Amino acid sequence: MENDAAKKSPMGDILIIIAGLFWGSMGIFVRHLNGLGFTSIQVACVRLVTAGIIFALILLIKDPKGFKISFKDIPLFLALGLVSILFFTCCYFTAIRLMTMSTAAILLYTSPIWVMVLSVIFLKEKITSRKIIALVLAFAGCVLVSGFGGKVTVIGVLVGLGSGLGYGLYSIFGTFALKKYSPFTVTCYTFLIAGLGSIFVADPADLAAKISAAESMPKLFGFIVLTAIVTAVIPFLLYTLGLNRTTASRAAVLATVEPAAATLFGFFVMKETAGVPAVLGIILVFAAIIVLSLQPGKEK
Repeated sequence: MENDAAKKSPMGDILIIIAGLFWGSMGIFVRHLNGLGFTSIQVACVRLVTAGIIFALILLIKDPKGFKISFKDIPLFLALGLVSILFFTCCYFTAIRLMTMSTAAILLYTSPIWVMVLSVIFLKEKITSRKIIALVLAFAGCVLVSGFGGKVTVIGVLVGLGSGLGYGLYSIFGTFALKKYSPFTVTCYTFLIAGLGSIFVADPADLAAKISAAESMPKLFGFIVLTAIVTAVIPFLLYTLGLNRTTASRAAVLATVEPAAATLFGFFVMKETAGVPAVLGIILVFAAIIVLSLQPGKEK
């Protein structure tokens, strides 16, 4: 197994940070589709299905042989699509429904903690003082950016923690998948499986009725495709390419740039206010990234 130094690549870090910036724009698209009457789960469904189709087209053009996978690896791709992406999405949107968005976001960004623990167990990664410092800074930054929460329920906390676990599992399962398959194959099958699974939980009859009742079908489909490209295709491809060049625990911390980016998008695009705690949170998240980018010394 590669150690942290051997696998580390500045380009991997850059790709993951850019992915986080794209993910940060998700609220803009989700709010628009919510305004058209789609539930959060239905937004997730159209996003996952459309992204799966786009990934399949990319793989078909770039490497048709990439569709070939080993039968014994099917459980790994099912885990990526269902246990990670679909599970994380359903848990996250359920947490948003049961609690405030800020509380749900805080629980979602327990994912680096899950990844760091699971990476030690399954990927034999080392826990270094630099990683722990970066993790603390990143999580504290996410708490400040998201606010200090509000309405809290036991079930909400459990599904919120589940969203963090599911989100983190993508890094773990993805690391194993990338040992045998290209990032294009991994993302293609992940989203095709997640998209297929999401249809069963999105009330397909109601979803079809809402789509058919749209004032402008081409305009709606165009926006859905744009949503999938900006919030799923580009960031997940970048994240998976980055994951192929760095460690899972490092990638999970770097991805915490997302809530900071979401706050900046909200401020500049949606004209939302950003208080002092949010600004401090953004600074802490970027401080965590700087800590990870420093040249490692002799650590135990």
